[in-house]
Amino acid sequence: MPRLTFDDHVRRGHAITFGVLAFFSFVEMLQTAVLVGSYNRHHDYPSDSIRDRTRFLLFVALWTIFFSIFYIIGFLRSASSFLFSIASHGLWVFITWVFWLAGAAALTDTLGGGLDCGAMKGFAHCNQLNAAEAFAWINWIIMTFVLTIIVIVGAKSARRGDGFGGPISDV
Repeated sequence: MPRLTFDDHVRRGHAITFGVLAFFSFVEMLQTAVLVGSYNRHHDYPSDSIRDRTRFLLFVALWTIFFSIFYIIGFLRSASSFLFSIASHGLWVFITWVFWLAGAAALTDTLGGGLDCGAMKGFAHCNQLNAAEAFAWINWIIMTFVLTIIVIVGAKSARRGDGFGGPISDV
């Protein structure tokens, strides 16, 4: 039985990990789109802070879905292209990691760490806000995992002398 290398795991895990990221971002997109749509329709945002943070998380979810699918397709079709290189992945993953951290932390701060919906009678969309907060943190955790893998792959590539412009895995 052949022994799987780190590159084998990266090749197999790339589409799976980015697919999971796109899925959880899609869930976040649904949550925040419903919140933004409902709040806009009824003009009943609890605060400007909640309005801004839910809109930002909607943007980050859409950004993540688009680029996750872009990187899945690109990696499967042209893994050796600079467009899908370690440097490209690293830049996008880091920016997206910062976006998820900022969005999740900002919403958590605005909600005071989460809402007790049983005690907050009449608070519009309490459970949806808690779900949006939870899925924002889930996406940040996934992005932290991806960022860690990109750093490891980049370090291995640099140690080999290939630099960061090379492919994520040997094709």
